[in-house]
Amino acid sequence: MRHAETVTFGGSGLDRAGELRDDSASIEAARTSADTRAIVFWRGKPLITSGDTAELVRLPMDHAILAEVTPEQIFLGREDGAARFAVDLSAWEPPDLDTEMLGGFLDPSEQSHPALPATMVFAELRRVMTWLSPRDAELAATGKAVFGWHETHKFCSKCGAKSQISQAGWQRRCPDCGASHFPRTDPVVIMLITHGNRVLMGRSPGWPEGMYSLLAGFVEPGETLEAAVRREVLEEAGVQVGAVGYLASQPWPFPASLMFGCSGQALSEEIIIDPVEIEDALWISREEMMLAFSGDHPTMLPARKGAIAHFLLENWLADRLD
Repeated sequence: MRHAETVTFGGSGLDRAGELRDDSASIEAARTSADTRAIVFWRGKPLITSGDTAELVRLPMDHAILAEVTPEQIFLGREDGAARFAVDLSAWEPPDLDTEMLGGFLDPSEQSHPALPATMVFAELRRVMTWLSPRDAELAATGKAVFGWHETHKFCSKCGAKSQISQAGWQRRCPDCGASHFPRTDPVVIMLITHGNRVLMGRSPGWPEGMYSLLAGFVEPGETLEAAVRREVLEEAGVQVGAVGYLASQPWPFPASLMFGCSGQALSEEIIIDPVEIEDALWISREEMMLAFSGDHPTMLPARKGAIAHFLLENWLADRLD
């Protein structure tokens, strides 16, 4: 495995067993198997054991709490030969729920179901992603992304009729026109743009005070990754980019992106930001970035731990981008 694949959500070799998704008999048999386990989500938050050594909870399929989940279940694959399903408990309403914290940049709240031990909580995946093992992170990211897609794609985009889940959660079929729809992934380029000893950083409105990250943007239809890198950097910061290379990728289920980490050599230095796109952009030297990573920079915070931007910058500092 390349070092680049060790990024958070980078994959753990999970057997996704795609050949079983359209085999209803095998899926039903898996649901009732004694070694099958459920990964439980509440409004996009996975169920984990609390603490700095967090683990993704795997409940037996006959656990009492599963009587409260929605009928839709996502077959995630096989782990050590045993089936894993993602289930959704979002209809449950915790008492004294603080809705203002939900869906924010960093949701610190945790929800505990009365039928579960107090050590098991629903937690925002972005907050706990670096605590999880690669396998736990892959299972959590996959379940969250597919459930999120179903939540926003309940109707056929061809004729407008209400569609139905099929292929063990990996497809929606329209009963009226017969169209098939599959979970979408939006390609996004995120760029480590350098000029000599410096890297180009930017920030979006609403981010925590002082936080900067690498520039990023969606790839447009008919566009290569290289072209998207050059276009996005020019649009956001007014900097021209020459040679572009691929570094690493990261699934990012917030809600449904695949981040393509790219390197780029800047051909110009002057920054002219587009205030509609970003709030600020600047060049940061290696020495300044080291201070930011150590927490000693007077004004700047580094990119969020677990995000591919943090991974690329960390490896840029260590001269181990491969």
